[in-house]
Amino acid sequence: MALQRLTELWLAERNRRWALARGAKEYGQGHYPLFFALHLGWLMGWVLEGLWRDQPSGLWGLWLAVFLLAQGLRYWAIATLGPYWNTRILIVPGGRRIQEGPYRYLRHPNYLAVSLELVALPLIFNAWITALVTSLLNAWLLLRVRIPAEEAALRGYQE
Repeated sequence: MALQRLTELWLAERNRRWALARGAKEYGQGHYPLFFALHLGWLMGWVLEGLWRDQPSGLWGLWLAVFLLAQGLRYWAIATLGPYWNTRILIVPGGRRIQEGPYRYLRHPNYLAVSLELVALPLIFNAWITALVTSLLNAWLLLRVRIPAEEAALRGYQE
């Protein structure tokens, strides 16, 4: 998971440079470190709590299936956005709001996928405290901070 997240940060940085070269403006920079800390805490939390509990969940197969489905949704979203995908909110002049792929059905499929990952992976390892705490923090950050900031920024594509 750490390698996956680091690879995604590399991809996001590459896409950020692409967007900035086209005159992109970044929105919501202030909350970005909160998500970074949340994901770092999540990674450390489920590993440490899983080691402490020393037994996988009795429902590990279910949680693994949820996790794998979330991975599929997330990578479908990333592939659909192409160079517009980022961990930051970047609006490229002349761009448009993507409404293909999973965005045809959901406004924020990547956030749904990550939310499912945050709950499912810890639960595979019986790390329910990590699943609960990170899911609640993530929900608060998404619903109160990130999605409102992103929706406000995306209105620039409609103008």
